[in-house]
Amino acid sequence: MPKIIATKDDWINRGLIRFTESGSKGIIVEEMAKDLKVNKSSFYHHFKTKKDFIWQLIQYWVEFDTNQIIREVDAIVDPKSKFLRLIEIIFKKDNNLDFNFFLKKYARGQKEIEKLIDKIDASRIKYVSNILTELGYTEKEANQKAQIFYKYLIGYHEVNRLKKAKRNYASNVIEELSHFISI
Repeated sequence: MPKIIATKDDWINRGLIRFTESGSKGIIVEEMAKDLKVNKSSFYHHFKTKKDFIWQLIQYWVEFDTNQIIREVDAIVDPKSKFLRLIEIIFKKDNNLDFNFFLKKYARGQKEIEKLIDKIDASRIKYVSNILTELGYTEKEANQKAQIFYKYLIGYHEVNRLKKAKRNYASNVIEELSHFISI
């Protein structure tokens, strides 16, 4: 019978789910191996330690939840369409904000991770600010509105995370945002 091997991506995907659900305490190699129906030695084939694994989860999260979104939205030329697409992507139900919550909790006292999170938060805010500048806001207004927008995103997720997402969630978000951002 052939040996079942979990790829590095299999482990990362399983880890993302577990980290998003329970934070670092959800990263239990034996349980993830059971979920993947493999021997836990497969984990150590791809990762030196649990800490190394979590660091790679974080790198994947940065790529997937920030860089990839920016590339997709940047492919759009019209600033209004760009902003609307960003809203569609980041306000969806499964946008991994719980990962962000648990990551911030995990990072406490770990300067390297704290700095990375601060850098990602700042780059996300700057990205939104740039789009708002394209929409006609001054740099100062765009920066202030981008910060509010980012905090609204986090609050929106917290309020709605246990509710079933409505099909028209993007139009509801746009309506609420219209009170402080004209699109």
